[in-house]
Amino acid sequence: MSTGSNSLRREKELSPKTIKNIHGCFHSALKHATIIGYIKFNPADNAKMPLNEKPQIAPLPEESIPQFMAAIKGDDYEPIYFVALLTGMRQGEILGLTWDCVDFEKGTIYVNKQLQRHLDTGEYILTPLKNDKPRRLSPAPSVLARLRQIEIEQKKNRLKFGAAWNNKMNLVFTTELGDNIKHQVVYKHFKKIAEKIDMPGLRPHDLRHSYAVNALQSGDDIKTVQDALGHYTAAFTLDVYGFVTDKMKKDSAERMEKFFKQYNVQ
Repeated sequence: MSTGSNSLRREKELSPKTIKNIHGCFHSALKHATIIGYIKFNPADNAKMPLNEKPQIAPLPEESIPQFMAAIKGDDYEPIYFVALLTGMRQGEILGLTWDCVDFEKGTIYVNKQLQRHLDTGEYILTPLKNDKPRRLSPAPSVLARLRQIEIEQKKNRLKFGAAWNNKMNLVFTTELGDNIKHQVVYKHFKKIAEKIDMPGLRPHDLRHSYAVNALQSGDDIKTVQDALGHYTAAFTLDVYGFVTDKMKKDSAERMEKFFKQYNVQ
């Protein structure tokens, strides 16, 4: 099994997490086999698992954000990129957001599902979240204002296209005719924008990272960012975005310096 995991890494280039998931399935099946007496012991017990690799992230540099915002202006999918950058929601969560989860009065967005393409049928369906951990966001007012605009546009399109209008899933982000927006289309548009601003390696998911980094640098605590991103633990959030804390420590020291200077403390 040890060489098996190494083989998976080498031949399939699977991530440590994926290998551990595969191992978990085998281990569970073999454990059941030992319980019912098919085998005497679980050979997966002694498998050597690969070490976790710290995620490599590439958020938008702060100085590049105005350039990015200018580049997406007028793009068909500008609202999607805008919401991703200001909320940290995953692409599937944004594309799967439904109107019943947007509360304009309370100023919240309830993230409880995602849009996915069924592997067998090719049909787009709403499924539970990646970690099955719903969360309620209180986004910036500009996000809610943008959603209001989308709501108005949808009402216009519903009247314009009549019976041709089709939004069976009650989605916030749709085509003119109310159909769901495909992930690959959003991705291709995004890559064109990334090339336009001379950042060809930028991915849609990097907007989520950009949100987290900007939130931390703006003074949000780890727990707040963890809740917004939907991570299981603050420790995971800190592990991924810990590099930001260096700047935060420096800023904290400067704030403390200013605090004591007002009392003429030398």
